Amino acid sequence: MNQSQETALKTLQFYATADYPCSYLHGQIARSQVATPAHLIDTAGYSVLMRHGFRRSGLFYYRPHCDQCQACRSLRLPVAEFQPDRSQKRAWAQHQHLIATITRSPFFSSEHFALYQRYQQARHPGCGMDADDRAQYQDFLIESHANSLLVEFREPSAGDQPGVLKMVSVIDQLDDGMSAVYTFYEPEAGQSLGTYNVLWQIRQVQARGLRYLYLGYWVAASRKMSYKTRFKPFQLLLNQQWQSFNDMTRLNPLSTENFTR
Repeated sequence: MNQSQETALKTLQFYATADYPCSYLHGQIARSQVATPAHLIDTAGYSVLMRHGFRRSGLFYYRPHCDQCQACRSLRLPVAEFQPDRSQKRAWAQHQHLIATITRSPFFSSEHFALYQRYQQARHPGCGMDADDRAQYQDFLIESHANSLLVEFREPSAGDQPGVLKMVSVIDQLDDGMSAVYTFYEPEAGQSLGTYNVLWQIRQVQARGLRYLYLGYWVAASRKMSYKTRFKPFQLLLNQQWQSFNDMTRLNPLSTENFTR
């Protein structure tokens, strides 16, 4: 770690949480390591934490710290090397008419929250987030000490009223890229909004002259996370080193069994 990185982290302390049910693997117990105090984590410090496998949820900066499992792997996309495949090109063509409005600070909207509830109930029933109330939603997505953006995606409108809301993203800005905090969208059949959103974020990182889009954690045994490895090439944080992958056959051995201690 260089001197600037040490300066960014020297005021922080780290602690391990108590055990809690794993959000990704059924029946597993998880723990996290949390960086605190959150209000002292600026963009430089946050960027260093991200490069070491941390994520942000509301005011919490954390990374997996499980006793018996290392299945969660941080994944990022080097945007200069990205090349969309045919299905991704189709997703872009399908949704590129949407109007994106970027706000430089997340805010609460009852329209956003209603969309969030529909998304959770359709896409993640029974996971706990489908029962989130306004306070839980606000703690998760609106509260932030980071340099955060909120992006609305709407259908074009011919009148004075805004078009129909289709998707909302919260994105954090880093010194080497951007972090996709969370995205939720209208759960309609036949759409590819999730894929389109990642493509849109890749373009945002490229337009800012930055290097990486951080997509959070990838778990080999979690089907809901499989979409992340469809954006190639991607990098995984393994043994505190970012390693590049493009050939999916290299990922076959990376199961949860390989990541247990």
